[in-house]
Amino acid sequence: MLMSEVSTHEYHTAGEPFRIVMGGVPEIVGADVRERRQYAQKHEKIDVVRRALCHEPRGHADMYGCFIVPPNDSGAHFGALFWHKDGYSTACGHGTIALGEWAVRTGRVAAADNGVTEVVIDVPSGRVRAQVRRVAGATQDITFRNVPAWVHERGITVPTSIGAVTVDISWGGAFYASVCANDLGLAVDPAHLPELIALGREIKAALDRTAAATHPTDHRLSGIYGTIWFDDLGETSIGRHQRNVAVFADGEVDRSPCGSGTSARLVLLERAGVLARGEMLLHESIIGTTFTAAVVDEVAEGLITEITGVAYPTGEATFWIDDADPLGTGFTLR
Repeated sequence: MLMSEVSTHEYHTAGEPFRIVMGGVPEIVGADVRERRQYAQKHEKIDVVRRALCHEPRGHADMYGCFIVPPNDSGAHFGALFWHKDGYSTACGHGTIALGEWAVRTGRVAAADNGVTEVVIDVPSGRVRAQVRRVAGATQDITFRNVPAWVHERGITVPTSIGAVTVDISWGGAFYASVCANDLGLAVDPAHLPELIALGREIKAALDRTAAATHPTDHRLSGIYGTIWFDDLGETSIGRHQRNVAVFADGEVDRSPCGSGTSARLVLLERAGVLARGEMLLHESIIGTTFTAAVVDEVAEGLITEITGVAYPTGEATFWIDDADPLGTGFTLR
């Protein structure tokens, strides 16, 4: 009998889980994080760990996590490969927020008890930053500074089982298709979640391998990652208020307001004149948790966005994968 062991640190950001692998995964080879992602995708001994941690009985259909890898160079503290039950993503904002808290909490990145500590992380979409603000040794919030975001294509008509749907595609480290739920007689709430999942999968599948989902400089970043359904809730004292849910990968549901998806929403709102530069977006999730976010700068590649939230540890775990177990790496029911 062969038994392998995998250890993790467990976090959540605004309700969305994030499982950080601490040990038990083979070396992931590559010159940079994008190459390491390709390596992980192709090597069974690595991918078996992802599947075991995402699938039941060790995980669930909406599980999320990462492998820690070396950074591209000395300008970052470490690298991260994000994964879910269907594979490896290019970006993860809620995960970046969780990694900021994890890095400071575990001492991987030294932090003063008071002030802001910046944790720099290389991910497949580029170099991101988590600014951890602490008071008296306790984290108050974490601001995720993302790679440049841009509007990719607007007003695309997508055929679905309920008729044609109009979507806008934007980049926030991954490509998202944004749809106003109210336009289809739906709402971003748990009661409508089955319809949002089903239609979100249809929209992603229809767009995924089209020109509208093609990255302009690196084919490894191409593909629609998810469909963002949103409700516009008007103005608040701090700025615009929207509720959203990202249906990503193959029907997975983000419990948080989605960090990279928030970047994708910000660039659409700013370019449409709905949100001014520096004006806050109160971005609410389907479970009522929130991020605050804003466009803070512009560079040649696009808009620089910052998303602020909080992550909390939920535990540590040791998982066993027994070669004699007939379920192997497990199963999913969706």
